[in-house]
Amino acid sequence: MFDSLPPFEAMDEDRFDRAVARLRADLLDAQYSILEHARTPVILLIAGVAGAGRGVVVNTLNEWMDPRHIRTSAFGARDEAARLRPHMWRFWQALPSRGRTAIMFEAWYSEVIRDRVDRRIKRPAFGRTLQSIRRFEHMLAMEDAVVLKFWLHLDADTQRARFKVLEKDAATRWRVTSEDWHEHRRHRRLCKVAEEAIRETDDPHAPWHLIDARDPRLCELAVGRVVLRALRATLAGRPPRPAPLPPPSMAVAEAPAAPVGEAAAQSKPMTKAQYQPALEALQGRLNLLLRQPAFEDRALVLVFEGMDAAGKGGAIRRITHALDARYYRVHPVAAPSEHERKYPWLWRFWRDVPRNGRAALFDRSWYGRVLVERVEGFAEPDEWARAYDEINAFEQEWVAHGAIVCKFWLDVSPDEQLKRFNERSRTRFKRFKITPDDWRNREKWPAYLPAVRDMLARTHTEAAPWALIGSDDKYRARLDILQTVCDRLESAIG
Repeated sequence: MFDSLPPFEAMDEDRFDRAVARLRADLLDAQYSILEHARTPVILLIAGVAGAGRGVVVNTLNEWMDPRHIRTSAFGARDEAARLRPHMWRFWQALPSRGRTAIMFEAWYSEVIRDRVDRRIKRPAFGRTLQSIRRFEHMLAMEDAVVLKFWLHLDADTQRARFKVLEKDAATRWRVTSEDWHEHRRHRRLCKVAEEAIRETDDPHAPWHLIDARDPRLCELAVGRVVLRALRATLAGRPPRPAPLPPPSMAVAEAPAAPVGEAAAQSKPMTKAQYQPALEALQGRLNLLLRQPAFEDRALVLVFEGMDAAGKGGAIRRITHALDARYYRVHPVAAPSEHERKYPWLWRFWRDVPRNGRAALFDRSWYGRVLVERVEGFAEPDEWARAYDEINAFEQEWVAHGAIVCKFWLDVSPDEQLKRFNERSRTRFKRFKITPDDWRNREKWPAYLPAVRDMLARTHTEAAPWALIGSDDKYRARLDILQTVCDRLESAIG
């Protein structure tokens, strides 16, 4: 692959200068048109071998375009914040909003390629990570992102000669490090691994461009021209959406036993005298579990969904009463803000992934995509239909890092919901809990039931299972939730 890179056409100084001047003007025009339309985020990945001028290309692109609308990110070894969260967390933070551009130095390929080169991971893990990357880039394309990936290449002899020249000059000696020479000694293996990664992830919606970097000026010109063609093609019309990918590989569990609408039915309601000691015992058990040393390498994610007045907030409060306030966060999820709508729809939830040793509780969640957005028509059918697989892959990444994900559907009956609505309307300190939207959503109950059943059937996995909780009896529901959380923690951390 790298041995057959076509050579650049030779250019004299005047011709090169004219080409650069024209390219710079055209790039700026295209950048501002993309910014004005505010429909398409642009993501440029600059990767390649050491000494190929990756940093110079990044700096040149910032010089040729308006850097005020570009976010440049360099990704080296993970810092503590990144190590304590799933692998892709830091890359989600660097995504640009619609209309803006992100230039990423190596990004999500750097670590997996070098881990494979240094034999820290085996081929099956390498392949799984590449497939995860493909799914991520597919999602970006479905969100109308322009994704361009560049591999800047030097053969081993040219790389060595370039290092020697840089080392001879005191002004440039700092640019050659011991890590660069270490990479040079592994040049053949690096190229073999990189070639495999490129072949596996070279898709029409996220193409790789292999650039001969022996002539730095022509390399920069080639990269700029590819970017310009892509921006112009995007401005000429929305590219066709990529074909669906196969569902993510994971174990799908059987759906919860009780059908939605029937779980709410319970036996005789529990009394407060029965409830209070049982609650205190479970809260104490949960507190002790989260103080186990083994939990320092895990995270706890609790997701609460259900019809209005199903008891989500009450259940969350009984859990947080057992937790140290320094180590958890509650995330009440509402409709996305104008700012959040400029990013891929899962972006706002990746911001809230808990670090190891912490807990995150979501009062409603990413499942709004396949519930309220589906029922209310806020998401197009193709958008919410693909969200099931995107959610499964999203949760799988959290679980693969060590998160314990517990998802609860609180199933309240229509009669009990009406009773709670009326109580909220009459009680002064509960009036904030009832809004005109709650009454309107109640009328759409029949439309929500099939959406809930589809959600449970398509996102109930062994890694992130649903628990269907009958919630007409608040006391029993809260205990069932705490019991489930404690059982899952004990199973995970021993």
